[in-house]
Amino acid sequence: MAPLNGWFVVWCLLLMVGTQEALEPQLKDYWYKLAQEELKKALNTKPNTNVAKNVILFLGDGMGVSTLTAARIYKGQQAGRPGEEGTLAFESFPHAGLAKTYNTDRQTADSAGTATAFLCGAKTKSGLIGLDDRAVRGNCSSEKGGAISSILKWSNSEGKSTGVVSTARVTHATPASGYAHSADRNWEADADMPESARTGCSDIAAQLVGEDGSFLNVILGGGRSKFLPNTTADPEWPGKNGSRVDGRNLIEDWSKSKKEPSRARYVWNLDGFKAVDPIGTDYLLGLFEPSHMQYELDRNKAKEPSLAEMTEKAIKMLRKNPKGFFLLVEGGRIDHGHHNSTAHKALADTIAMDKAVTKALELTDTEDTLIVVTADHSHVFTIGGYASRGNNILGITDKDKDKNGTAYTSLLYANGPGYEAPRPDPAPINTNDSGYQFQSAVQLDSETHGGEDVAIYATGPMSHLFHSLHEQHYIAHMMAYASCVGQNKDHCKEKSAGGAMGLIVAANERLWVLIFVAACAMLAR
Repeated sequence: MAPLNGWFVVWCLLLMVGTQEALEPQLKDYWYKLAQEELKKALNTKPNTNVAKNVILFLGDGMGVSTLTAARIYKGQQAGRPGEEGTLAFESFPHAGLAKTYNTDRQTADSAGTATAFLCGAKTKSGLIGLDDRAVRGNCSSEKGGAISSILKWSNSEGKSTGVVSTARVTHATPASGYAHSADRNWEADADMPESARTGCSDIAAQLVGEDGSFLNVILGGGRSKFLPNTTADPEWPGKNGSRVDGRNLIEDWSKSKKEPSRARYVWNLDGFKAVDPIGTDYLLGLFEPSHMQYELDRNKAKEPSLAEMTEKAIKMLRKNPKGFFLLVEGGRIDHGHHNSTAHKALADTIAMDKAVTKALELTDTEDTLIVVTADHSHVFTIGGYASRGNNILGITDKDKDKNGTAYTSLLYANGPGYEAPRPDPAPINTNDSGYQFQSAVQLDSETHGGEDVAIYATGPMSHLFHSLHEQHYIAHMMAYASCVGQNKDHCKEKSAGGAMGLIVAANERLWVLIFVAACAMLAR
């Protein structure tokens, strides 16, 4: 934790002055006008019942409602505003709902069970990847008969292109649930598996380059070490080797598996990534770190692409397919920031995902593209203390102290590594520092997930089907229904028939107009 310094004091004073200038009296007419504008917008919102040619699912790992609120304020304050009045890009979507996140065996969920729910359409146990509730975590033989395919596979079966983008390892729980089946989310490489499981089960990285994941057109994220042998040095960090003990170089295997190698590219840094021509490339594997990609606050912008840049590249590649695409985009490091109680990093990564959503909106049309933004679970992350409007969201509350007269921050955790007893005064500390661990009530090495519901935001075809409190597995079925993939496609035939009849009727109408015009012209002679 860095000590308070003069520049930080100046920054705080400037922020306070800017906030005070921005907070002019907001009388009833101001609020009435806002309400009427929002009401008019709501009354003019009509359901979009088109077929979703494209679907993009943005998943903020650990992005609970308190994270959204704090990130919204943080975003506004970074722009010199009080912050509370603003919105994240997706918070303006016309439709929203809530999702219940529990696993079949846990009140508070993990990311594997939840990802299996919203990608594969069935809830399951904590720690399982792409398997239903019959499987037992860590038991290789229990995988038999329990595999569930995901909406990425359903989309591929209909001829659509597919992609996975994440700031976590591409073998991590959320992306893995889009293509793999594993009795343990931690079996990312063969070295991560017990020897007894290596003969009967396949590690997640091997599944990604094998039959299970070979259908993916775009794979972008971290996790190089899971694909390289433990005798091979990492290209960016020569002191680090791969982690595989089977001797396989899965990156080479991936490249060799493509029928047209000239249209498949592997990249590991920003220069290589920028050189990829989305028109001339049908398959792209980008692994930008040995483990997870860097937090947005730590990212070297000359070496590593942002989540928005990866999203843009993926969309430009996938949209070539006339049948459309399904793209999963995960802001994976929001979760890690919270686990370490480094709220600043979690909020900055939330804003990075917000920018990726904005980029997706720029590159697509909501007439034929369904965009869904949600979280897999929340965190025990709170905002409180009756702070003044515009008070630094990363700072101490300006209106209150505890019973002993000690200051505290607006942001706190119910548990985690930020516990100290007696509780130290954060006032002399630079709580804006990206590495500052916010205080917690219960001491744990790693802060835990939260068990409350998470928000779902949606725009585009059938987005109105998110409308209330839903079980989390409903998300996969709703996206499948909207895009005419998976098991419920009867309505798609009706739409196709209706569309064809509409074309016939329109053609007949145009023909009669031409006949009428011709007749009028003859009479005029």
